[in-house]
Amino acid sequence: MGMIELFKQPNIDWMGKAKYFYALSGILLLAGWTSVFMKGGLRYGIDFKGGTNVDVVFAQPPNIDDIRKGLTAQGLGNSEIQSSSTNGISKDSKEVLIFVEQKGQTELEDASKAQVLQALNAIYGVKDASKPDFNATTTTPSSLAGVLTARDPLNLATNAGDRYQQLAKKILAYRDDNKGGVLTNFDELSNVQGVTPQIIAALKDSYALGTFAIRGAEIVGPKVGSELRRQAIWVTLYALAGMLVYIAFRFEWVYGAAAVLAVFHDVLITLGFFSLLKFEISLTVIAALLTLVGYSMNDTIVIFDRIRENNRLLRRESFADVVNKSINQTLSRTILTSGLTFLTVLVLFLMGGQVLRAFSFALVVGIVVGTYSSFGIAAPLVVAWNRWRGQGAVAGPGPAAGPALGKKPRGNEPVSPSLAPAGRR
Repeated sequence: MGMIELFKQPNIDWMGKAKYFYALSGILLLAGWTSVFMKGGLRYGIDFKGGTNVDVVFAQPPNIDDIRKGLTAQGLGNSEIQSSSTNGISKDSKEVLIFVEQKGQTELEDASKAQVLQALNAIYGVKDASKPDFNATTTTPSSLAGVLTARDPLNLATNAGDRYQQLAKKILAYRDDNKGGVLTNFDELSNVQGVTPQIIAALKDSYALGTFAIRGAEIVGPKVGSELRRQAIWVTLYALAGMLVYIAFRFEWVYGAAAVLAVFHDVLITLGFFSLLKFEISLTVIAALLTLVGYSMNDTIVIFDRIRENNRLLRRESFADVVNKSINQTLSRTILTSGLTFLTVLVLFLMGGQVLRAFSFALVVGIVVGTYSSFGIAAPLVVAWNRWRGQGAVAGPGPAAGPALGKKPRGNEPVSPSLAPAGRR
């Protein structure tokens, strides 16, 4: 079954319109990177800038949207929230990691914890605010022993302090180790050795039970963010270098150079749009950029491969005509594949929510720019190279692209410069 044809034998002079493609790319690059320089560089997300990672555990699986709203109310709208568990990421997880953006050159761990705590208290705060939260990190063995000693529910005449200190350690160890840091009912402490109904009654009178607890917090410094930026750049360059080597081997080096330049063009324009529309660069955006690199390169290779096939069939036509015909022949495929992918990522951008907004935006822009650069940038660059070399005919990519080696051309048939004998080049 043949491929669906959207156009019946289109005859568009793509190479004749190359100057317009160059002008459009020049305008987009100029606008985007003028914005980048005027704003002092790209905006990086908290993955790269550093901040404080706050580990929070809840009594019940929390609503992530509610947490985000609470953080936004505290001026922490850029924070990243990740639901996790010991068995991996799960929507039913009771544990959440909140990564708070670093505000200045230095970041105080306690300040970030206090802001997150304030935001969560506004949503999940204890019902009885007059009592301290038993699940809070401020409830330590010493403080708990002090409360029990003062109330003395066991009526210990002597050595009350030592006995309650040991009991407090057991109680909090049970809370942290067996209940994940959040106790939901004081009656559960009856499983702890030495805890009597009198102890439980004293705890009920002295404490309230919160629905969450902050397990800990650690600072991720800007030095780590700088290392991530450097690694992201090297990963992208390694990917481009690998593609250049592959295309140079599969076709010719000029095809590889044109494809890599087109991909650079795609990434630079996409980053320019990020600056213009004030999106931040995060690790997920880097993943999207690498995805569009591969997507754009795939479309370019399809066109180059058709050019190579047509080299054997259209030997009497100029290289520009062969390229035009090759692009026209693959036009239906390009529009079908790119169009359907574009619709998918557009829906993701419009309905995927704030977390996926920057990631899907990179794909939306990248697919459009990457598709157009395959026939508007990469192919015209190869044609321009051939014209500069003074070859109006096909510069075939590889042995299959022109007349067979040792075979004399027919009539006035032009000889591919890559295949011509040394004396005729």
